[in-house]
This record gives sequence, structure tokens and C-alpha cells, in this order.
Amino acid sequence: MKNTGTLTVTTPSDREIVLTRVFDAPRSLVFDAFSKPELLKQWFGPRGWSLVVCEVDFRVGGAWRFVLRGPDGTDMGMRGVYREIAPPERSVHTESFDAYPGESIVTMVLAEDRGQTTMTATVLYPSQEVRDIVIKSGMEHGAAETYDKLAEMLAVTA
Repeated sequence: MKNTGTLTVTTPSDREIVLTRVFDAPRSLVFDAFSKPELLKQWFGPRGWSLVVCEVDFRVGGAWRFVLRGPDGTDMGMRGVYREIAPPERSVHTESFDAYPGESIVTMVLAEDRGQTTMTATVLYPSQEVRDIVIKSGMEHGAAETYDKLAEMLAVTA
């Protein structure tokens, strides 16, 4: 199973993955969900995983660090630095995983129309090889579950 059908994943170039998802909530709430640790802890990660470390210095030049813990106790760490923040419409940050090579650049754009927000996250990898490793890792399924959890949280919040 790749995803529930609510997440669209495309590869427009040999180094990019684009994730698109519509949320039934205003973009200010969606933006907050991506930038506030107290909200991130409620939804970030696939089902069965918990966000055990959530450090966010949400400013240009500020760093972030997450550690997800899986149902079997396995930890998956990731980190990055915020490069651009334009609330509530756009953010750009670097992202690297402890267990994978290279650093990617993630550009997230939020567009609101009639109370619904379309999130488009473009991930630019250092090479096609690294992008393909990420695709083969099951990223699509994990991302889809993660965004489903965000949608469920927003349904209660909105």
C-alpha cells in the first residue's frame, strides 16, 4: 500500500519529489501545524510512531531536530535549518536524515481557496541516487499516513 489516495506524489525532475495534499482547514492553521512544536507532536510521523524529540527554532537561520520512535523502538532522526519563512504561505528548510546520505531542500507552499488549503511540498535532493533511495524507503506511505494524521488533527481544531 502506497497511500490512502489523499496524497499526490510526483517526480517532475530527476532530483525532485513533489507532495501535494488538500486540507479542510484555513492555511494559517496548516502553517501553525508545521511550525509549532505543541502541534507537531500531535501529528508528525506515520501511524504507530511518536515524535519523541521536537526542537524547533522557527526563524530564518534557526535549526530544527526531530526524532521519531517506531512501534518496535527504532529511532529515526532528522534535522535541518530554516532558510525562508513567509507566514502563512511559504517556508523553505534543509532536511537531512541521520540514516541517509545528503541534505535536501524542502519548499512548502500553502494556497487557500474557500477554507481549504493545498499544501505543495517540493523536495530537492542532491542527486537522483539519493532521491531514488528515499522513494524506495517507503516514504510515500509514511508521508501519506503523516498527512492523514494532520488532517484528523485539523478537523478537530478548525
